[in-house]
Amino acid sequence: MIQTLPYSTLLQYVYNELPLERQREVEEVLQHDPELASTCADLLLAQRALDGVRREPRPQTSEAILRYSRTFLASC
Repeated sequence: MIQTLPYSTLLQYVYNELPLERQREVEEVLQHDPELASTCADLLLAQRALDGVRREPRPQTSEAILRYSRTFLASC
């Protein structure tokens, strides 16, 4: 039996957001669908790459946002 997974379920699997029973079901599907397994591997690689580039805004950007938001407080 060929079973497909919604992309959102695959993302939840990659981010470890599925209940244990559902994780096992996804792993079973991945074992029998090489194309889906390849997509999952790509998502895992992308996740690791993105986790490595977490950044914070420059202090000037944060200050500009705060200055702008204060204009609304002053007008109240």
